[in-house]
Amino acid sequence: MIDLHIDGAVARLTLNRPEVRNALAVRHWHALADILPQITASGAQVLLLSGAGGAFSAGADLSEFETFVDEPAARPEFRLAMRTAMDGLAALPLPAIAWIDGPCFGAGVALAMACDIRIASPAARFAITPAKMGIGYPQEDVARLVGLVGPGWASRLLFTGAAIDAATAERIGLVESIADTPDALIGELAAADSGSISMLKRGIDLAKSGFASDSAQDARFDDLLGGEVLRDRLSRRRAT
Repeated sequence: MIDLHIDGAVARLTLNRPEVRNALAVRHWHALADILPQITASGAQVLLLSGAGGAFSAGADLSEFETFVDEPAARPEFRLAMRTAMDGLAALPLPAIAWIDGPCFGAGVALAMACDIRIASPAARFAITPAKMGIGYPQEDVARLVGLVGPGWASRLLFTGAAIDAATAERIGLVESIADTPDALIGELAAADSGSISMLKRGIDLAKSGFASDSAQDARFDDLLGGEVLRDRLSRRRAT
């Protein structure tokens, strides 16, 4: 279900359960969390997360929900399995792109929001449907949604469960752009320095948490100014 392929500087992580539009059961959330350290260890400089079979993800696997109704102990396990996978994805030191082609619903939207950048194909559609099912949405994912689209659109998406197309998702800030492929962005990110990206990604996370300054960021800024990457690129500049 969770396929990982390392292609040079690019780690390609594919949700591969097309018979159910890549819906994720609890075991799949665990598998996703377990595979993330391999991405960090691989030396890849960018992660592309996508779905197989013309869908990104239908979200959580509804076939398990009768278990949650009948077994109280299974409910927090489901919530924590999702949380571990999504927060682990967000914490990767390399940039993560969600390539969204086709349906992206429920927890699938939350998974895309855990990535740094979301690129939609023209065929992408989005819906967050907990209110239609009589359930909630994890608070961490509500916070990410509000941070991206604001409270008004978050309310509309969560309260109605109505689907929106790629153009609307781009207009409200749920995705950064619409493209036929993510290849151009992958190339740009793969060409960037991984040390710089790691520092900048941490800075963005701090800013989202309300921190306008940080001593560790200051130290890393100073270190990069004396780093070998800058020396090498200045040397190349002088040689041209």
